[in-house]
Formats: sequence, structure tokens, C-alpha cells
Amino acid sequence: MVLKPVGYEADSDVVTSGEVMVFVGDSFVVTVRHGMEAPLADVRHRLEEEPEMLRHGPTAVLYSIADAVVDHYVDVAGELQTDLEELEAAVFSPTGGGSRTTASRIYTFKRQILEFRRATGPLAMPLSRLAGAGLASDRVPFVNDKSRPFFRDVNDHLMKVNESVEGLDRLVSDVLSAHLAQTSVRQNDDMRKISGWAAMAAVPTMIAGIYGMNFDHMPELHWLWGYPAVILVMAALEVLLYRTFKRRGWL
Repeated sequence: MVLKPVGYEADSDVVTSGEVMVFVGDSFVVTVRHGMEAPLADVRHRLEEEPEMLRHGPTAVLYSIADAVVDHYVDVAGELQTDLEELEAAVFSPTGGGSRTTASRIYTFKRQILEFRRATGPLAMPLSRLAGAGLASDRVPFVNDKSRPFFRDVNDHLMKVNESVEGLDRLVSDVLSAHLAQTSVRQNDDMRKISGWAAMAAVPTMIAGIYGMNFDHMPELHWLWGYPAVILVMAALEVLLYRTFKRRGWL
């Protein structure tokens, strides 16, 4: 049997995984470990303190290893849930949702959940067979019948972990969608502000452009108060446009 213990570095939001290969015979158990996440030392101490468990034979050792790995899955799932709630709060905060690194953090978190799923998902079928679920032909032979309830307990924990992983994946996808929607709304607000200021700048530019033409016959060209009147008209139009855009939420 091959199990993939996992660890979680909360500071960097990184899920790390190892590998434990368990070879079980009628009177022996051999384990091969890759990585630093396998809790085999604790399993050995636990078995040495519980001789009643060892009476069930090598399958008891396999159960203890699987139980330790799956129990750590539960701890990691809880830590991921806590960090995802913090990330969700940051996305919906007045300032955090607009951060340029928010989308990168969400994608990184989604990759870590995928790494976690790769460890927990494939374990469901082997544990189900060890627990004796399904047809008799699907059960693993040479497993002590008194040990099957223990594997059933581990399988129940694993099912809860897999459900939690599915929930985390859906939630992080919802958080990503909400962040993208917020970004789109914020960009629309920025475009409206830019459009409003551009419209306000266009009015005096147009009037000044008309009066900047080199024609002799223009209205009020030689009028003494022509220049102040044009400036006053431009100022009045600017105030009118500003109040209009402000009332509609564009500025």
C-alpha cells in the first residue's frame, strides 16, 4: 500500500507531500519512506504502548500507519480552511480586494488544494476495500476481520477529508470569481471617472478652440467683456458637468 503524508506551511501557504510504501506479509511489515512528512516514529511508539493492538497482526500496523496519515490530513484540512477564510476576508475587505497580488495568492492557494487532493483522493478506494465495503470480491484478502472496523473508521475520516477538500476547492473558486468581479467593477468605475474628467476637459477645449480661430467676423470678438464672459461660461459649464457626474456616481 502506498500512502502520501502531507504537511502544510501556513506562513507560505505551501502543501508538501511525501510517500510511504508499506509492504505487509503474514508476519512482517516493511515500510519505505520518502520525504519528511511521514509520522512513522510516532506510530511505532504508539504500537509499543498498545500491545493489545499488535495482537491483530501486521494489519494492525498497516491500520496504525494509515490512521496517523489520515488524522494528519484532518489537521491540514483545518489549517487550509482557516487560511482560506483569512484570504476570503482579505478579498472582501475595502482595500485588500484591489491588491495586485490577490489573484496570485488565490491561484497559489488553489494549486495547494490540488496538491492536497492528489494525496487524499487516490486513497479512498484502497481504504474502502480494506474496510470490507462493497462486494466480497472487492475486499482485500488476508485481512483480519477484527481489523476491518478500524479501517472503516479511517475510511470515514478520509471521506470527511475528501468532502472538506471539495468544499475548499469550490470556495476558492468562488473567491476567485468574486475577486475578478470586483476587479471588473473597479475598472468600470475607473473608466467612468476618466470619461467624466475627459468630458469636463473637452468643454473648455472646444470653446477655446473655436475662439482661437483666425477669423475677423466672430461673435463678441471685439466686445470689451467678451473674454471674461467666455471664461465665466466655461466655468459654469464645468460646475454643471461636475455636479451632474457627481450626482450619478461617476466622480
